[in-house]
Amino acid sequence: MLASKTASSVTRRALLIRQTCRLYTSKSRSNFATTTRDTTFNQANFDESQVQKTPVGSKAKQLFESGKPKLTRLSVDGPIECPLQSFQLLNSPLFNKGSAFTQEEREAFNLDALLPPQVNTLDEQVERAYKQLCYLKTPLAKNDFMTSMRVQNKVLYFALVRRHIRELVPIIYTPTEGDAIAAYSHRFRKPEGVFLDITEPESVERRLSVYGSDKDVDYIVVSDSEGILGIGDQGIGGIRIAISKLALMTLCAGIHPGRVMPVCLDVGTNNKKLARDELYMGNRFARVRGKQYDELVDKFIKAVKKRFPNAVLHFEDFGVKNARRILDRYRNELSCFNDDIQGTGAVVMASLIAALKHTNRDLNDTKVIVYGAGSAGLGIADQIVNHMITHGLTKEEARSKIYLMDRRGLILSSLQQTSTNAQHVYAKDDKEWEGCNTKSLLDVVSKVQPTCLIGCSTQAGAFNKSIVQEMYKHNPRPIIFPLSNPTRLHEAVPEDLMQWTDFNALVATGSPFPPVNGYRISENNNCFSFPGIGLGAVLSRATVISDKMISAAVDQLASLSPLEEGNSKPGLLPPLEVIQDTSSKVAAAVILQALNEGVARIEDEEVPGLPGKKVQVPRDFDKCLTWVRNQMWEPIYRPMIKVNHDPSIHTHQI
Repeated sequence: MLASKTASSVTRRALLIRQTCRLYTSKSRSNFATTTRDTTFNQANFDESQVQKTPVGSKAKQLFESGKPKLTRLSVDGPIECPLQSFQLLNSPLFNKGSAFTQEEREAFNLDALLPPQVNTLDEQVERAYKQLCYLKTPLAKNDFMTSMRVQNKVLYFALVRRHIRELVPIIYTPTEGDAIAAYSHRFRKPEGVFLDITEPESVERRLSVYGSDKDVDYIVVSDSEGILGIGDQGIGGIRIAISKLALMTLCAGIHPGRVMPVCLDVGTNNKKLARDELYMGNRFARVRGKQYDELVDKFIKAVKKRFPNAVLHFEDFGVKNARRILDRYRNELSCFNDDIQGTGAVVMASLIAALKHTNRDLNDTKVIVYGAGSAGLGIADQIVNHMITHGLTKEEARSKIYLMDRRGLILSSLQQTSTNAQHVYAKDDKEWEGCNTKSLLDVVSKVQPTCLIGCSTQAGAFNKSIVQEMYKHNPRPIIFPLSNPTRLHEAVPEDLMQWTDFNALVATGSPFPPVNGYRISENNNCFSFPGIGLGAVLSRATVISDKMISAAVDQLASLSPLEEGNSKPGLLPPLEVIQDTSSKVAAAVILQALNEGVARIEDEEVPGLPGKKVQVPRDFDKCLTWVRNQMWEPIYRPMIKVNHDPSIHTHQI
């Protein structure tokens, strides 16, 4: 009986290795620029003789001998060095494999008493987790489940989301994440991220230090939580939007989940409901503004530049009065961008280009009404202008094609005193609009006869039947993007837009919607833009993220549109199921543009493990794409090496 069990155990171990471990090869990191990394098991090429015990301890260390470059716990392939054991290992989301630890690993890391005897594959774990998820009835309950999984086992978390990406992205991101953020203090379980308190500005660098030093962080998302996902000021709960964006960076672009840092600037809240809530976990005073606020942001930026000089900084959901001025102040100092301004602008611009190309229209002849003049609306307007300039228009000519509206109506010259500088550059001459009710979207649509109507207003139903049919009367293929989040705040629903235009509208939305009569409704989700832009900036070691790098991302994304001649049903953007492929191609375009502009530092670095040999990035797009994909993290379990305490492993990784 014992012999039978042992044989069965050996067989199971062999299957486990075959299904969940990519065997470590002797390839040198020196040729990582031209070798495609195989991330799937190939039965035809499998060598039975290599089915052996998972390397641990001294046996695994042999993999690092013979002059091979050492691959660390934060690499994307090969064995992982691990100084943890027992309960500490099981409680580390970056190292934990749960029931998938092999028998050898269980013995080496003192886990055999802490786990049931059956060893599972990652596929089996994903199946079990998905069944557990399906028992839950509400999106918010599913969001809680996924949050718990993320802080327990990151490989399993990302493997599950990848397997069911269309179903689960709306759970871990918009629209459900907005509800989770609003309920943060009530649903809090385990802290994640860095909290910077405006009452303790001198502690900024010390607080950031728990995430390590310059070689430990690639990507940082920071929010002051004032403009969260269309639901406004959410105070301390804004840490979750930073966490969600970083989850998408890993899911979509393969940024290593151990090399990211979410940050919340707690500067108070003007959300009275939160401030009065006895369970609220943040500062309860009104939002601090002015000099004290700017000093905190400046201390944070300086600390990032000092401690993480190679990291990309991503500004997320800052309020409209701060978002653009902070971006403008720091964008030439370090590699940073604002997703609400530049990321939103990029994905909408790509959709617009795809729609225009599909209907044989010229960008420079396009007239656009942007309904909603906040960070997102202005970012979209600016991106359209930048693209028109690259296609031959002057800045003034391009801006004349944009009609910006907010709660006051059309932005006019007479509104200068109450408009921001970013809004006022789009102001129209009052004389040209005499006799027109500029507060009425219907009247503005009737006068402008726009090619494209974009909604960033968070006013549900703003694009009503009268307005849409007025647009359709002058435009046989109207392009309409109701983008406000969450879903309940959409300016219109796709089914209505399609019916009101006899299925001639080209529609993309800000949240997921089901197909309408076979027409796939593309989601103008920023996850199609910012992961590729961010990955490109990380891998190129860009000193800045330039407008031309953003434009390169736009053009590449637009080129991936699945629209076919005479067939609008496939949608404007690639499906979510191929998001890793999409992001890698966007990243390659960004890298090549960064190299072309001379803002990439990657070729100043040495190839890991090969002193004196500089990195060379291929200038050919396909080869550069391979170079990018070789460095993208995959949610697979890797063999583990037991080592003594590693002082470079930081608190957030344990």
